[in-house]
Amino acid sequence: MLAEELYRPLAQKLVDAEMNRREVVRLTAEYPDLTVEEGYRIQDELIAIKQEQGHRVIALKMGFTSQAKMKQMNVHEPIYGSVFDYMNVEDGVLHLDELIHPKVEAEIAFILGSDLEGPGVTGAQALAATAYVVPALEIIDSRYENFHFTLPDVLADNTSSSRVFLGSALHRPDGMELDLVGVTLSINGQVKDLGAGAAVLGHPAHSVAMLANMLSRKGRKLRKGDMILTGGITGAHPLSEGDVVTGMWGGLGSIQFVVTR
Repeated sequence: MLAEELYRPLAQKLVDAEMNRREVVRLTAEYPDLTVEEGYRIQDELIAIKQEQGHRVIALKMGFTSQAKMKQMNVHEPIYGSVFDYMNVEDGVLHLDELIHPKVEAEIAFILGSDLEGPGVTGAQALAATAYVVPALEIIDSRYENFHFTLPDVLADNTSSSRVFLGSALHRPDGMELDLVGVTLSINGQVKDLGAGAAVLGHPAHSVAMLANMLSRKGRKLRKGDMILTGGITGAHPLSEGDVVTGMWGGLGSIQFVVTR
């Protein structure tokens, strides 16, 4: 069991790694018995530190939302983290100098039109509570050496949250079959990956419902106006200087950004 006085310093270590763009050895190398619950507690401290620094949470995000990834990580449910204001890139340029070893994946983000409180929230209820959906390209950037971590490690590291590019147009979900929305992720004109919304738990609304239910265990709920990144429809692909990245979503539009030093 992790000593109470260690949560804050371990969170600070990960905050410093991100700010200094320097990878660190995973926490479980030193604390092999670290649990999922303790990983989330370190994440809570990390969020508190960033808020004390003046940063604001602009979205929640879900990870490990594909059956294959859950099986690979030996988990029965996805994981969640937070996206901060400084992570939202609006000028279409990703700066490698600000990151360690970034990867990009394509997602669909939901914006809630009403509160959503678990337990027992269904995908249909989550969809009914959704005001808008927007395409998103998420940049994940683990602070651990070689992107190597266990489940408690990645939870402590705020699920590798790093940067996000959001589509400019809001889309009403009414009448849209979001499980059938096709997504193509290209780098330098070459298709790197493709998929459909169903890659996220069968339907991305299920991801929102699951988040509401997971938060309810801590007495929390999703609120009107909250944005949720529902999880990768594509895999995560490494980025290099000079890359031009394009994501295209059927019916939702496209996002493009360039990678520079």
